[in-house]
Amino acid sequence: MDIFSKIKEKLSHEFIDIIEWLDFTDDTIAHRFERYQNEIKNGAKLIVREGQTAVFVNEGQLADVFTPGTYDLTTQNLPILSTLKGWKYGFNSPFKAEVYFVNTHLFTDEKWGTKNPITLSDDRFGLVEIRAFGTYAFKIADAGKFIVDIVGTDNNFTNFEINEHLKSLIATRFTDTVGEANLPIELYAANTSELSDTCQEVMKPEFLSVGISLEKFYIENVSMPEDLKKEIFEYSRIDKLDLDKLTKFKTAKAIEAAAKNEGGTAGAGMGMGMGFVLAQQMGGMMTGAPQAAPQMGGQAQVGAFPPPMPVAVQYFYAVNGAQQGPVSIDQLKALFANRTINKESLVWKQGMANWTALQEVAELKSFLGGNTPPPLPGA
Repeated sequence: MDIFSKIKEKLSHEFIDIIEWLDFTDDTIAHRFERYQNEIKNGAKLIVREGQTAVFVNEGQLADVFTPGTYDLTTQNLPILSTLKGWKYGFNSPFKAEVYFVNTHLFTDEKWGTKNPITLSDDRFGLVEIRAFGTYAFKIADAGKFIVDIVGTDNNFTNFEINEHLKSLIATRFTDTVGEANLPIELYAANTSELSDTCQEVMKPEFLSVGISLEKFYIENVSMPEDLKKEIFEYSRIDKLDLDKLTKFKTAKAIEAAAKNEGGTAGAGMGMGMGFVLAQQMGGMMTGAPQAAPQMGGQAQVGAFPPPMPVAVQYFYAVNGAQQGPVSIDQLKALFANRTINKESLVWKQGMANWTALQEVAELKSFLGGNTPPPLPGA
């Protein structure tokens, strides 16, 4: 390029008459208007379109900010830059300043998620881990602060460059929020809308501190390990069932399964025993005669009728200071297994003088495990 071409290029770029930016991308947040030596002609027109803000920066210092509209760049329209330059009555043409155009439209469908599991403490299941992911939407609320604090001297700043910072901020605040919520673990997935609103309110001030407005925040899913999920489902079913009926049902199913096990001696013996009893009962009903007890080992049973059934012991128990029950010992064991009560819970039955901790009641100590019999006498 000869010297005349260089002079022609300089003159064609030096005196800018119109400053504007047409955005043809979907991800650009801020764009620096490029021109030769940052020189702008006195009286040049600045065009700021809807969804844009123009920011003037002088030697790294924020100057004037322009909202949508058309402006003639004079000392009247550049009051801060004029003060910085000391132009009391006007400025020479051209003048130097960096001009950034900032997109102020809504950036939607931005993804976020927890990189690592979040550990929570649940009253029933102890320490548990959850993960979460979703989307959010933001826009630039304070273009000047955003340029100074985030963009710096980047000539083309995209949402990809800010997303990593925002996602880290979201993950941190989400962890704090769910930890302070202290909800039962199964309710996190069932209350995503309420939790989303709470997280958005918590995060808004931190976004605004760098000139960004968090417009929408959505939690799409809260997940947990499969074994924990199965345990929660089982606990939910037990909590809704009549434990006495459930125990009887499972006992009947166990007897039926043992009777069908033709290859096992226990199943064969149980099946034969049930057959003898049923045959004897059927014969008694048909003849009207009282049923005789079956003989065992060639010796007749004493008495023609069985003794009366023993009365089942009923227990009362305390939960959060409120009396519950009565329940059978099997039901009490199920309540201990699903952590509704523990070894320190108070229980009472007829014949006890006072409410006593479960771990101190002799017949209930089997709940705690360690049922090893004492040594035999003389051993």
